[in-house]
Amino acid sequence: MISRSARLALSLTIAMFAVPGKTPAADVSTGEKLAYTCHGCHGIPDYKNAFPVYSVPKLGGQHVAYLVVALKAYANEERPHATMHAQAVSLSDQDMQAVAQYLSGQEIAKGRPVGTAPKAAQTCIACHGTDGVGIMPEYPNLTGQHADYIEQALRAYRSGQRKNAVMAGMAGPLKDEDIDALAEYYGRQQPSLCSTDEVRENGHCPAP
Repeated sequence: MISRSARLALSLTIAMFAVPGKTPAADVSTGEKLAYTCHGCHGIPDYKNAFPVYSVPKLGGQHVAYLVVALKAYANEERPHATMHAQAVSLSDQDMQAVAQYLSGQEIAKGRPVGTAPKAAQTCIACHGTDGVGIMPEYPNLTGQHADYIEQALRAYRSGQRKNAVMAGMAGPLKDEDIDALAEYYGRQQPSLCSTDEVRENGHCPAP
């Protein structure tokens, strides 16, 4: 059964994205040209962010719409990261769509949950599912994402460093051990997100 807080998160997020408007068409060839610098970090398996130290997130197989949401958050500094801000602020909405389409490749399909979800996941499954595949295109896929990246993101939402009203409400009550358990659980789900270089080679993330 979905908890009251999870239902509230879902309704707030749906309202947030239920804004009429046409998504600009993605030009993948343009995305390839614009994204050439992205592979220097996101194309290398287990590449680390310098400070604080955590694994750079896997983007291959991610929802295209979510990647656009994330780029806009970096451009607006709702997510603080100097390098990502410099990259994102130079892109138009159509550029962001093209880059996201190119980097994602073939989006990951739903899988079967691996292991038992921790109790803290009851507030996560309404948006991210038990298998880590976001139920709407604007929700990130967490399946197979680096556990230390998930930890870093949750702690940033909890502290307010990352600004998102829904995620602040969800992450706020979490204890460190809850965050660790969630990160470990979603990080080992399959099929897994992958590096952008793997997408460049195959057009999709390799099968587990």
